[in-house]
Amino acid sequence: MEPYAHIRDASPFAASADLFTTLVAELEGPGAAGLTACGLEDLLAERGREVQRQLLQDHLDLRAAREERAARQHHLAVTGADGITRTRVEAGHHRLLATLFGTVNVTRCAWRRPGAPSLCPADAALSLPAPRCSHALARLAAVEAVRGSFEAAHAAIARRCGPVIGKRQVEQAVVSAAADIAGFYAARIPVPCTASTLLVLSADAKGIVMRPAALRPKTAKAAARQGKMRTRLVSGEKPSRKRMATLACVYDTEPAPRRPHDIIAPPGGRNGQRPLRPRPRATGKWLAGSVRHDPAEVIAAAFSQAQARDPRHQRTWVVLADGAEHQLGLIRAEAARRGVTIHIVIDFIHVLEHLWKAAWSLHPAADPAAEDWVAVKALAILAGDSARAAAQITAEADAAGLTAAQRAGTGSCVRYLTGLRDHLRYDQALTAGWPIATGVIEGACRHLIGDRLDITGARWGLDGAEAILTLRAVISNGDFDDYWRYHLTQEHQRLYPGTPQGHPQDQSLRVALPLTPNEPHPSAIGWSVAGCPCTRKVTILRRRGGPGYGSRGSLVAGRSGTAAYLAAAMRVGKSRGAARRVRLEMDDACHFTRADCRIHCAACRLRASACLGRGPRDR
Repeated sequence: MEPYAHIRDASPFAASADLFTTLVAELEGPGAAGLTACGLEDLLAERGREVQRQLLQDHLDLRAAREERAARQHHLAVTGADGITRTRVEAGHHRLLATLFGTVNVTRCAWRRPGAPSLCPADAALSLPAPRCSHALARLAAVEAVRGSFEAAHAAIARRCGPVIGKRQVEQAVVSAAADIAGFYAARIPVPCTASTLLVLSADAKGIVMRPAALRPKTAKAAARQGKMRTRLVSGEKPSRKRMATLACVYDTEPAPRRPHDIIAPPGGRNGQRPLRPRPRATGKWLAGSVRHDPAEVIAAAFSQAQARDPRHQRTWVVLADGAEHQLGLIRAEAARRGVTIHIVIDFIHVLEHLWKAAWSLHPAADPAAEDWVAVKALAILAGDSARAAAQITAEADAAGLTAAQRAGTGSCVRYLTGLRDHLRYDQALTAGWPIATGVIEGACRHLIGDRLDITGARWGLDGAEAILTLRAVISNGDFDDYWRYHLTQEHQRLYPGTPQGHPQDQSLRVALPLTPNEPHPSAIGWSVAGCPCTRKVTILRRRGGPGYGSRGSLVAGRSGTAAYLAAAMRVGKSRGAARRVRLEMDDACHFTRADCRIHCAACRLRASACLGRGPRDR
């Protein structure tokens, strides 16, 4: 069926106006009068979205019509990032774009040349993404997917936007959305702190259940081995389904000196009204994690973040760890490589866990005396006497005549205290006001991994797990809005290298100023033209010299036809002030512009030179 002939005088937004008028008439009718408030909301949500989609469609059609008209009038050639100049123009190229309001059809002109791919400058002007879903829809997909399952994210998007994207496309959008996180933090400058502010680093690891193809080689080899039983695991066997993800945290905190009794209550509980001293408060938290990269790379990234906060190593660096030898080795090696002095403090919560294991080896189950026993040993360790506490535990185990099996808890505790005694100087840490617990990174493991990646039934591919983990870290840092702006800029440069974001490739600024045959081009009489893409205004800044003007470059009314023309065209009447600034509304048709024009805007402080086409006197 042939399309209807285009009506020249019809409004470009006539279809949108018709939909809105129809919606208003429906709300005024008797059918809407019987709807409840919930029914009215549902009606407006569905029908209003269609009005918004049509508004977007009409605007895109208007831009397409303007582009086609300008291409026919000026016969402009376009040079792409490949350096090839294309002179043939072909209108009517279409592509679909899934948006928050529904799917729209984007029409644009393609500049062509034999042997070269087509080039659509409107794609760069709109900063269209490579896939079908728009950037706004991809952002919504990323936000919803990091909250819950991909299926739940797809359902949430369908409720808001309609059937515009599939579940597999949601997964792909999330992976693409996380592509620039490393570059974003590498380019970001942290807020500086004083030399007295502590710089705290911490790291931990947690396993994520992966698909077989995403396991590390050793884990995959262990998973392929046949167990002792075909249908279930026996004691001591592991399913070998997890891949360890490493998390790291860097934050600032002011020193908060405390005493051992501020941490652990003495046996029998606290007496009196002596207030507890406050603990250190974390500020400027930066979380990062990866399931793809090795722990050494994640720890190196944490040290890079700390280095950016303290490039001259003037602050005190405190590293909180859980006591894993492999992790401690990586931390020491990275600190030595960077030449920075660090103070390693073992998480006191892990010390308490080992004390409780020893307590249950020496006390019957549910014995209240075990609590006081743990408090006494913990206060001794907080006072900096971990060696004495270990010796007392060994002596009590010998005196109780425990068997080898019964000594498992006490033996583990003694080995932990003696092996890490150099990092258990809690007396010095409390006096200096350092933190002594890894609550920040432990909470991050539960929040970033446990609440999303460890949900029931989840089996992850490597790309999806990495994207979800890193995006959740960015959101937890409070940086998602800044990151998304950075991501859009990077994505635009990948797709349209060398073109500014949000501007046409052939004309960065197009000005409408109709000239009569007897009027010269403004640049010919020495005026500099300035425009700003954010305010979409044009300013005639000053005179460079020319006949018919005052000695100071002022616009003197009546001195020449050009002066009268400029005053009339800019709708300011007769100018009386010296060096007066005037503004002119912009349009799409380019009638005068020159390569020597300058772009300047006091609001955005943007300065650049731009070739803006040709004026009537240049043809």
